Amino acid sequence: MSKNLVIVESPAKAKTIEKFLGTDYHVMSSFGHIRDLADKGIGIDFENNYEPQYVVSTDKKKLVSELKKASKDAETVWLASDEDREGEAIAWHLYEELKLKKDSTRRIVFHEITKDAILHAIETPRDIDVNLVDAQQARRVLDRIVGFELSPILWRKVRPSLSAGRVQSVAVRLIVEREREISQFVPEASYRVNAIFSSVDSKGKPVELKAELPQRFATKVEALAFLETCIKAEFSVDDIVKKPAKKSPAPPFTTSTLQQEAARKLGYSVAQTMQIAQRLYEAGKITYMRTDSVNLSDLALGTSKAEIISMAGEKYVHIRKFNTKTKGAQEAHEAIRPTYMNAHTVEGTAQEKKLYELIWKRTIASQMSDAELEKTSIFISVSGSNLQFVASGEVIVFDGFLKVYMESTDDEQDTENESLLPSMKKGEKLSSVEIIAQERFTQKPPRYGEASLVRKMEELGIGRPSTYAPTISTIQNRSYVEKGDRAPEKREYNLLKLKAGKISDKIKEENTGAEKSKLFPTDIGTVVNDFLIEYFPEILNYNFTADVEKEFDNIADGKIKWTKSIDKFYKKFHPIVEDTMKNSERKVGERILGVDPKSGRQLSVKIGKYGPLAQIGTVDEEEKPVFASLRKEQSIESISFEEALELFKLPRQVGEFEGKVMTVAIGRFGPYIRHDSSFYSLPKTDDPMEVSTERAIEIIEAKREVEKNRIIKTLGENNEIQVLNGRFGAYFTFDGVNYKIFPKGTDPATLTFERCQELIAAQPEAANKKKPFGRKAAAKSDKKEKAQTKAKTTKAKATKAKK
Repeated sequence: MSKNLVIVESPAKAKTIEKFLGTDYHVMSSFGHIRDLADKGIGIDFENNYEPQYVVSTDKKKLVSELKKASKDAETVWLASDEDREGEAIAWHLYEELKLKKDSTRRIVFHEITKDAILHAIETPRDIDVNLVDAQQARRVLDRIVGFELSPILWRKVRPSLSAGRVQSVAVRLIVEREREISQFVPEASYRVNAIFSSVDSKGKPVELKAELPQRFATKVEALAFLETCIKAEFSVDDIVKKPAKKSPAPPFTTSTLQQEAARKLGYSVAQTMQIAQRLYEAGKITYMRTDSVNLSDLALGTSKAEIISMAGEKYVHIRKFNTKTKGAQEAHEAIRPTYMNAHTVEGTAQEKKLYELIWKRTIASQMSDAELEKTSIFISVSGSNLQFVASGEVIVFDGFLKVYMESTDDEQDTENESLLPSMKKGEKLSSVEIIAQERFTQKPPRYGEASLVRKMEELGIGRPSTYAPTISTIQNRSYVEKGDRAPEKREYNLLKLKAGKISDKIKEENTGAEKSKLFPTDIGTVVNDFLIEYFPEILNYNFTADVEKEFDNIADGKIKWTKSIDKFYKKFHPIVEDTMKNSERKVGERILGVDPKSGRQLSVKIGKYGPLAQIGTVDEEEKPVFASLRKEQSIESISFEEALELFKLPRQVGEFEGKVMTVAIGRFGPYIRHDSSFYSLPKTDDPMEVSTERAIEIIEAKREVEKNRIIKTLGENNEIQVLNGRFGAYFTFDGVNYKIFPKGTDPATLTFERCQELIAAQPEAANKKKPFGRKAAAKSDKKEKAQTKAKTTKAKATKAKK
């Protein structure tokens, strides 16, 4: 055993670090946290000053035993987890659980995994920062209290199996409020006027100039009146203004800005960006990826300067030190940058290469000269009117940082690139080719995407770099929010055109409102949000959530004790919980639409066990209520009385096929046809209210044909093995579990029962790779294990029989 044991969080990080240290160092991984608050009960001892009750995770017990043995055999243990609060807490948990001794334990930190950084860390160890640990404990305990006390209320008042979280609930609130802004938005129309003018240059060649009227007309009458003025008007160049301008580069990446730019430029989700960045960091390619600092070290500035001179020349260098302006910024280490500035690209997956290139370009550009531009504006007068057209353009005089990188914006698609303008002289007469007045509409507020939600949270001081990605994943996993697209809608607009002295007036059609990868609140998310705002307004208050983050910062700085902070919160929060449990309405989220004309009973919509539904009648009546599921595109907030009534026309019979009735209905997973105890999903293009007998038969026969072609062969005395065609190629099933066919290129038609048994026994058990979550996953894992055992037994018997 080596004299020195180094413990890091991840195997990838361990592998990279081990390359830099000699044989005297053995590097092991803790695979993240080794212990957490106990799952049984709340895991907090309220009688003993909120002391957390930590337990080693079941899946970490074997690992902890191995770490204990290794630490006893080593002379010195180096705790090398990340340098943020979470990393400090991991180091502290290791110290406590492994029962390490202070005189033989060293805490080391580094924000890049390079040989120099690792060796420097070993030369300058420190003690575990208890204040950082306490800040992490405060966050964990507070979040457990909020989740543990709010969730049972949601189970009783809204629906079972729901949960609430301090930061997650506020993120949902942002999305719900934006959705309501959109639904209440009323677009206002105005007329935007553009023109094309013609002239002749010094060589006698015709040139065209595009210009726009800066003002918009509120009504069609005003737009028409202006176009009529233009019929007889003369146009001339009134003035030409040239102004020098500069563009400066954006600062290096923080966690938030990297997530936003990777979404805009590469289309990555927030979680995806962090996973890729984590791999780059652990491989020693970039600095630590959880930071809200835009600072670069002197070494990074020096190597950036050398690289820019080598690449473009001295005039492209402009060394800058950026200041962090983020609300409540913490963890004051460096921005995210490449560890070696002379490495323009890296080895790795396509995603890793793209993200690394983005980080490299942004870092290098931040230390490059401003771009120098010349902006030109040509003002065109209209005789008989005091309004002027303006043509704008710009020329890049010196590209500066634009040689490498240009930051994207969320509304890039709405901006028009300014172009180079033709040479003009003041007083020059122009002819109008055409003048168009087009009806335009004010835009509704945009829905949040993952990256824009992160930006909003950062602006409000909600959460920290380490919490953005898990927060957004959590609210989607809990089905409070869903990410989706919206198809464009058709919209009519008025187009007035003046050409050859005549005005045409046409109604045209355009597509509008298309959205991709935006966050939409679900019905359950909206109901939970409204309930929490009504009964726990302080928890969902943006300022309160930001103030809690500041409190954590004060704990990290050693200014206040974490237990005092928790006590102050709990004594205010717990009485509200008890009062709400006793006095709030039994159920929330129900919306009464009116009275069913047929039965005279109440018609309402609400959240049911499996999602939103419509209900005729109430539980208090002698006759049982009747239910109908809402369609996927419907919401309990916006569904009308007439739309809800329509739902009760289902299930409906659509005729017979093969002597059996066909029924159309809506279930948990959408509309379907039921025939002879079999179910056939209805395509999105088919309306369940209008499906004909012929169309239903067509859908049934199409699915049967697919199923027929799906089965390649069946094996075994009772056909217990099915060899099937799948989406990603052929595979086989046995006992309800899917198995791969290998080696690659094997003809699935040649498989035998014995060979399938061998493949089952040989394949690694997926359950060991990832801990099963929930009863279904655990059952599937057990099933696979039994199948493998069965296959091994069968194989052993066959071998014995041959002998």
